[in-house]
Amino acid sequence: MIGRLRGALVWKQPPYLLIDVQGVGYELEASLTTFQTLPEIGVEVMLHTHLAVREDAHTLYGFASVDERSLFRNLIRVTGIGPRLALLILSGMSVELFGRCVREGDAAALTRLPGIGKKTAERLIIEMRDRIDALGLQPGGVALPGGRTAVPEASPVEDAISALVALGYKLPEASRMVQSLETEGLTSEAIIRQALQASVRR
Repeated sequence: MIGRLRGALVWKQPPYLLIDVQGVGYELEASLTTFQTLPEIGVEVMLHTHLAVREDAHTLYGFASVDERSLFRNLIRVTGIGPRLALLILSGMSVELFGRCVREGDAAALTRLPGIGKKTAERLIIEMRDRIDALGLQPGGVALPGGRTAVPEASPVEDAISALVALGYKLPEASRMVQSLETEGLTSEAIIRQALQASVRR
């Protein structure tokens, strides 16, 4: 099991990123919560990881904090919740907000996340209620200082739309979500976060 990676951030486009660890490139998937903590390309970073093994694929997931990884591991134990949907939940709300929704039985807030229907939200509340309080809060991984390199980047708006599609939204819906925001000067991660938060509030 790969539990942690430390290396230079080579590439990032939500939900995917690439870390160079002593010449070996590890491709990971990460939530938007983790993406917001990532440094610039070329800077060294440390992420906690979870390796999901299936017959047709081995997928590595990265997390900025032990707390987020713990919630991810508990989510994928819920009936009907796979790694991709768990990552989507973590992208749409913080660990603290998810915990509050479960404790208060707020299924309506959970159903505003893409892929979460009423029955799934109720199942999350029932199955996660006893686990939420057992999740210990620990400091997350902190980006370490390192060399910085300048690389050309695509349009943050285009990256944000592509990431929302990768997270499960249809292209027209993803475009509407982004175009309804004031995106001037924002990074793609910030645009995605605002789009998801706006979706949850609706």
